[in-house]
Amino acid sequence: MNKVILKGFIIVPTADLSAVKKALISHKELTRNEPGCLMFNVTQSEVNLNRFDVYEEFINKAAFDQHQVRVKNSAWGKAAANVKRHYEILE
Repeated sequence: MNKVILKGFIIVPTADLSAVKKALISHKELTRNEPGCLMFNVTQSEVNLNRFDVYEEFINKAAFDQHQVRVKNSAWGKAAANVKRHYEILE
C-alpha cells in the first residue's frame, strides 16, 4: 500500500482559538504515537494567528483512516469542530 500525505491549512475562528490551541497539544502527541504515523506537524502562522499549517504522513490508507476515526470523538475533534479545512490528500 502507498503512503498517505495530507497537507494544507486550517482557519480557526477567533472565538475557538484558545480551545483549539489547548487541544492541539495533546492531539499532536496522540497522533505522533499512533501506529502508522510517520510525521505530524501543525504550526500556527506568525502572520495570521487564525491559520495553522498542517502536514501529515501515514504509512498507508488504513493507518490514515484509523487516525480519522480516533480524531472524530477526541477532545481535538470537539475543539476543532468549527475550523475551515483546506487540505490536499495524496496517496
